[in-house]
Amino acid sequence: MFTGIIQALGTIKKLDNRGNDIRLTVSSPTLDMSDVALGDSIATNGVCLTVTDMGADYYCADVSAETIKLTGFAHYSAGSTVNLEKAMRPTDRFGGHIVSGHVDGVGEVTQIIKHSDYVEFWVKAPEAIAKYIAHKGSITVDGISLTVNEVNGAEFMLWIIPHTLQETIMGSYKVGTAVNLEVDVIARYLERLMLGDKAAEPQSKGIDMAFLAENGFLRK
Repeated sequence: MFTGIIQALGTIKKLDNRGNDIRLTVSSPTLDMSDVALGDSIATNGVCLTVTDMGADYYCADVSAETIKLTGFAHYSAGSTVNLEKAMRPTDRFGGHIVSGHVDGVGEVTQIIKHSDYVEFWVKAPEAIAKYIAHKGSITVDGISLTVNEVNGAEFMLWIIPHTLQETIMGSYKVGTAVNLEVDVIARYLERLMLGDKAAEPQSKGIDMAFLAENGFLRK
């Protein structure tokens, strides 16, 4: 489990093709590797990866074809900068929100508006996960725990302070940048709970307006 509080920036040094998968090598002189062991997890731009090899300032991880397809790894290359967070320990402070490192979809930065003391980012999410994004709710963008400040359909807005821009890769975002998105896990559990006894039945689709009306959640 992660918290979405970025601990360091890393640089992708190598992307070695291994059939449909890739072997990723990430270098970071500022990430403390002293307590990392083989088999540990490091969130890399919000993707939970297992350490398969490591040194004092780098680690390697295998990225499956499925992960490449569902995340922004298809857009990365040697030299790309990535956000890094080691898996949370039981004694760590919980500074962000519950982050699993399982990306739900890839969004796209659609607007960047600079203000005097913050930058406003608009991101378009895939339609399939738009329903989980709520005003003042939490969302993970490239591994960063952020608060949603406004929602308009599948697009949502973030207010980002200078510290976050300096300590993460958000300062390099441009219109069109692809970003990994993970919705708040509580929203997913809530959806499942609302199905009640019907959760055990095969579902052709998730909760929709017809389901809500049928089960008394909507007033006529």
